[in-house]
Amino acid sequence: MQTRNKMFDDLSQIMTNAMGVAQGAKEEAENAMKGLMDRWLADRDFVTREEFDAVRAMAQKAREENDALKARLDALDGK
Repeated sequence: MQTRNKMFDDLSQIMTNAMGVAQGAKEEAENAMKGLMDRWLADRDFVTREEFDAVRAMAQKAREENDALKARLDALDGK
């Protein structure tokens, strides 16, 4: 009976170690994939969300200024 418990203990230890190795491999693969994706995206010259929002705000402000100047010009031409 003692041998059987020792065998199950050893098997349990092996399975626990295997799960630890598998978990480590999973984390390493995720980190490698993230690094690969980061490098790929950096090579593509994509803009960040912050840069996009800043340019969009500048374009909106320019559009509003153009509308105001056009209204002024129309008022001056109307006189």
